[in-house]
Amino acid sequence: MDVAIQTEGLSRNFGQFRAVKNVALSVEKGTFYGFLGPNGAGKSTTIKMLTGLLAPSEGSISVLGQDPSDPDQGLIMKRQIGVVPEDLALFDNLKAAEYLTFLGRMHSIPSDVLQGRIKELLVLLDLQKDADKLTVEYSHGMKKKLALAAAILPDPDLLFLDEPFEGVDAIASRTIRKLLIDFKDRGSTIFLTSHVLEIVERLCTHVGIIVNGELVEQTAIADLGSGGSLEQRFLEVVGTDLEAEAQLSWLGERDS
Repeated sequence: MDVAIQTEGLSRNFGQFRAVKNVALSVEKGTFYGFLGPNGAGKSTTIKMLTGLLAPSEGSISVLGQDPSDPDQGLIMKRQIGVVPEDLALFDNLKAAEYLTFLGRMHSIPSDVLQGRIKELLVLLDLQKDADKLTVEYSHGMKKKLALAAAILPDPDLLFLDEPFEGVDAIASRTIRKLLIDFKDRGSTIFLTSHVLEIVERLCTHVGIIVNGELVEQTAIADLGSGGSLEQRFLEVVGTDLEAEAQLSWLGERDS
């Protein structure tokens, strides 16, 4: 098996709090991997370690054959990945094309190739009509689309996407889904976190579920079989009572 991401005993502590606990991920190259979990389960912390933004407290990581925590190997890895992080961290006082041009030059993309890619990305993600705006003026959804454009611009072998559909309208969501399918179909690997389980079930080939910092399940979507939807399986794994119905005591029938 040709592996894009492999971890063993991956853990991260923040003081006395253990946010990620002995995670053993295995993501084969060319897969669309959905990394799921409740809020605070450790998803974003894991992505930060995989992308070299955060050092692990314990364990080992291999991303495209490189160790992100090693300065030399980490630099090699970062040239081969694209990231849409939890915190978008765009340059507020640049226009979209200026921002993408800066990133393209950092990746040493030839000027003619770079300008062609920028034009296509801005049109595809419907950002060309706001070409004269600084990114500080963008809505959250527009910033999310620009971050995705930046991640895809260098044509990476591996994409890390932390909630890429959050704050994005239905039309843009459909465009992004098609873009990601095309990206995966050409042999690239995608590692996605999302709370929209319908999108994960539609797009992903494999899923991992993390709860309280522990990877409790890792499987192919196809292996869910006739056992129900991904949502049902997710709720079972995280320990939610499927029969329980949350309600507020004061939301009964109104007096006439």
